[in-house]
Amino acid sequence: MNVHLEHYEGPLDLLLDLIRKQQINVYDIPIATITAQYLEYVEKAMELDFELSAEFVYMAATLIHIKSRMLLPRDPELEKIAPEEDPRRELVERLLEHERFKNAAEMLQQKRLVEEAIWSNPQISQFVSEDDSPGLAVSLFDLVKTLQEVLERVKSRPVYEIGNEDVSIPDMVQFLRTRFESNSQNEPIRAQELFESQRSQRAMICLFLAILELVKRQAVLLVQSEAFGEIAIKKHQNFEAAFSSNEDLSSIEDEYN
Repeated sequence: MNVHLEHYEGPLDLLLDLIRKQQINVYDIPIATITAQYLEYVEKAMELDFELSAEFVYMAATLIHIKSRMLLPRDPELEKIAPEEDPRRELVERLLEHERFKNAAEMLQQKRLVEEAIWSNPQISQFVSEDDSPGLAVSLFDLVKTLQEVLERVKSRPVYEIGNEDVSIPDMVQFLRTRFESNSQNEPIRAQELFESQRSQRAMICLFLAILELVKRQAVLLVQSEAFGEIAIKKHQNFEAAFSSNEDLSSIEDEYN
């Protein structure tokens, strides 16, 4: 009998798949059930000589440890003095963070803007300043690198995530429009500054895609003051025209909503 075993990049992918397929509330994981299902997958993988990384084994031990902690009786009097933190909390936080990054990656993959712009966009000259002092050519790869660097730094500092945040790409288009309209000096705005002003990874990804959308519509330019320097975003000479049509703005909302 042929047995098909799905491939997962890591234990968090496996856990998320188990949770989402069964429509389980991630904040109230039935740890005994999920642990049993997780161990069943690991056992089948071993039977089929399916190579699993050490992370899968470590997660199995973590799940068993959480399960044992939840089964241990708790002294009611001690609970009044020092309530015990839910043993599942750290796991839930890791799962939610992992899911946010997966969603961000899927957003980028679905749009395919990065690859198309770098390798096949015949209008790559749009990304170069057209004034008397032209900026250096900036590819979308450079912008992606800036975003990645900010996301890496975010891991080492507190991030104030907003539960079920409803920020969207059209929201970020309006955010950028407001920033540039309030910039009376028409100075370029550092991309890093824009990314770091956001409070969540989702907002950063939506901002990234909003920048790409405005570049495509020739509302803004990506510029550098020197080779390998910081990327900045500058108003294109067609900025006002790009926002003059209500139909154009509606098309952005229709495309991303």
